[in-house]
Amino acid sequence: MTDPIFDVIDATWPAAATHRAGGFLLREGKGGGKRVSAASATGAWSDHDIAQAEAQHRALGQDALFMIRPEDQALDDALARRGYQMIDPVVALSAPIKRLATETAPPITAFCLWPPLQIMRDIWAEDGIGPGRLAVMDRATGPKCAVLGRAEDRAAGAGFVGLHQGTAMLHALCVLPQLRRRGLARWMLRESAHWAQARGAHSYCLVVTRANAGAIAFYESLGMVQTTQYHYRIQSGSDGNGSKP
Repeated sequence: MTDPIFDVIDATWPAAATHRAGGFLLREGKGGGKRVSAASATGAWSDHDIAQAEAQHRALGQDALFMIRPEDQALDDALARRGYQMIDPVVALSAPIKRLATETAPPITAFCLWPPLQIMRDIWAEDGIGPGRLAVMDRATGPKCAVLGRAEDRAAGAGFVGLHQGTAMLHALCVLPQLRRRGLARWMLRESAHWAQARGAHSYCLVVTRANAGAIAFYESLGMVQTTQYHYRIQSGSDGNGSKP
């Protein structure tokens, strides 16, 4: 059974368009990263369907990329036999919203707003989050906010939160390197949890690459727990449409 978080991912970080290729749903990313550029199984599939998905990826100018969820072991094996490489193992973390919407950020520390300010776009750009990913945020149709973090009397962090069926999901959280390790990310997350709770959210989630042990430890220190995982399979020689999951 597919974890509901995958519906939240698709709703709060949406592809530019989706296409059917046999037993696969194929996302058209337009530079928005792997999550919006991967194919995933929607039911029974065959080797012919894999080839059809590969052709559709090529027609869209994308690398042949598949998202592998816990129930997709057969697909994982089939793609490995075809020479696909495993990349970017990802872990999902979640917590009840009331666990995060506790402390209130100090004055002038964190704000939720929409649309994002230009200074936030600049912060994202410095972290490699460019126009393709900003377009993903713009496409989200549900309740959403940009989270601005401030430290030392200046804008220092930016994040994006979308809401879908009672679950808030955090994306694209970054803090300027010279202003990290000062607790700003914690206040930004808590402020966005308050924002989401006020709009009826009952849970809060995010995804992070398993290699980012520091981020995982930080989120777990706030009471978030690992709930599911996924990874990608990509054809050998491809670059994966960007480095972020």
